[in-house]
Amino acid sequence: MLLEQIEKENDIKKIPPENFPQLAQEIREFLLEHLSRTGGHLASNLGAVELTMALHYVFDLPKDKIIWDVGHQSYTHKILTGRKEGFDELRKFGGLSGFPKRSESSCDAYDTGHSSTSISAGVGYVSARDLKKEDYRVVSVIGDGALTGGLAYEALNNAAQLKKNFIIVLNDNKMSISENVGGISQYLSNLRTAESYTGLKTEVKRTLNKVPGIGPAMVQRIHKTKDSIKQLIIPGMFFEDMGIKYLGPISGHDCGRMIQVLNEARKVEGPVLVHVLTEKGRGYEPAMRHPARFHGTAAFDLEHGIPLANSGKANYTDIFSTVMRKFGDREERVVAVTAAMPDGTGLKRFRNMFPERFFDVGIAEEHAVTFAAGLALGGLIPVVAIYSTFLQRAVDQVIEDVCLQNLHVIFAVDRAGIVGSDGETHQGCFDLSYLSMIPNMTVMAPKNKWELSDMMKFAVRYSGPIAVRYPRGEAYDGLEEYREPMVYGKSELIYKGRDIALVPVGSMVRTAEEVYNMLKEEGKDPTLVNARFVKPLDTRMLDSLAKAHKVLVTMEENVKSGGFGSAVLSYMHENHPEVRVEIVAIPDAFISHGNPEVLKKEAGMDALSVYKKIKEAYEG
Repeated sequence: MLLEQIEKENDIKKIPPENFPQLAQEIREFLLEHLSRTGGHLASNLGAVELTMALHYVFDLPKDKIIWDVGHQSYTHKILTGRKEGFDELRKFGGLSGFPKRSESSCDAYDTGHSSTSISAGVGYVSARDLKKEDYRVVSVIGDGALTGGLAYEALNNAAQLKKNFIIVLNDNKMSISENVGGISQYLSNLRTAESYTGLKTEVKRTLNKVPGIGPAMVQRIHKTKDSIKQLIIPGMFFEDMGIKYLGPISGHDCGRMIQVLNEARKVEGPVLVHVLTEKGRGYEPAMRHPARFHGTAAFDLEHGIPLANSGKANYTDIFSTVMRKFGDREERVVAVTAAMPDGTGLKRFRNMFPERFFDVGIAEEHAVTFAAGLALGGLIPVVAIYSTFLQRAVDQVIEDVCLQNLHVIFAVDRAGIVGSDGETHQGCFDLSYLSMIPNMTVMAPKNKWELSDMMKFAVRYSGPIAVRYPRGEAYDGLEEYREPMVYGKSELIYKGRDIALVPVGSMVRTAEEVYNMLKEEGKDPTLVNARFVKPLDTRMLDSLAKAHKVLVTMEENVKSGGFGSAVLSYMHENHPEVRVEIVAIPDAFISHGNPEVLKKEAGMDALSVYKKIKEAYEG
């Protein structure tokens, strides 16, 4: 097998290019075999195999720098840099990361996981290289979906000023996670259909060169003139008008052609964009038919493409999806906004039933939030559904455009807390802190699936900025009998006791219930309170607990700094210093990839770890 010859970076250069189709096939078979067992980002990686091979053949790693935007298409890059043995432990705790990681290999030039960053990072690398008078190539790979993000345009504007070589590879597969939307998508569609330009240009050059005497001069003149054939045929010439040379579009599955064009791009003085057309999921029929489903997949049956593990129980996103569909029927002012994630956030059903009230703005979270502010000012009730990790990108807009104006915008914060296999860049560990610090913002977290429904209904009735944050995965269906009506700023007393009070937030109520049972088994009589509201604090409840409890334990899937526990500790220190407050939260560190239960145990947030911490505090 050719793949056996790849043991380290640059080994691909030993393989003749005429054998690349076979190598590509072997890589796809390797990815399918392993990802069907481990899960991971499948469709994007299957589509980028030949592109990655061409990049590795043309450039020298780790001297040259390849920067992958988002990074979920970097599996072939990892294989070609000697990491194929690590794929058995892909995305497991302590195993191979699903994203580029500098600590993992010197061939990974940039740690990434969020969209639209690669061009900015590349401009930084190029500027540093030129200032230090060093000699290496910088290649930023970005997808057409990522090109909908505003950061990419800020970077393109800056890149146009560069005087030395900088290569941008636009991996155009017509998809981000879901189908692309907006003007840039239409523009790239125009470029794809402008293939007649390439043939026309070649034919014109061939014909003119046959004209005795003046033909070659005319060809040279056409090359030099600003109003070239390219600008006449391709609408807009967006990139060239910015000052970035454009090459393409070319097939991203033709290694020979890509090698030729990339070598041409190496010779350009200044920035150059290579437009490459690829097919997401290529080589595996289920992924080609359903690229969004196979963007990030769990382990699956290789023959049929069906997930292996399916409990049949609804997850929190499913509950949100059902609630939004019902809102569509009952409240015509409710509209939905997402940033390229209609499937992931559960808004697909709402979109299908109420298309005129659904807005997908592309990978543009900042715009999504300010757009929602405009919708609210126009008399609508926008529900902005964004993953916790991606909402971080729009904190300024949440502050300035929504909360400062005290607008009724509902933030449905999905994937909050520890999400698992995607690792540091995707853990939703900061939202309680960055949302709670903002004046006028209300922050809630449900204990189970019924409370998520109740909180969304409360949020629609509310009149200001409000966030409901909920975790990834199966929705907890315990404590069904405890469903007090939602009252602003009021927590819910579940079990009343004394001495030890457990005050968890959202997903940690389930863990707190386990801890409660452990304490009961050893003869303790603890109290369990479902906080419900992170902001405002239920200070009346805290005052009440102070009368009969020595230890108060807060529990949250959020960083300790600035979180719920910190707010409780501050209040109790000022008003009830005799009560000891123990905070169970994510430590001051970025949480690695791995199974969420393993990660919680490592962070001391599982039931047994919390139980031991309480015993030490109570008996100490």
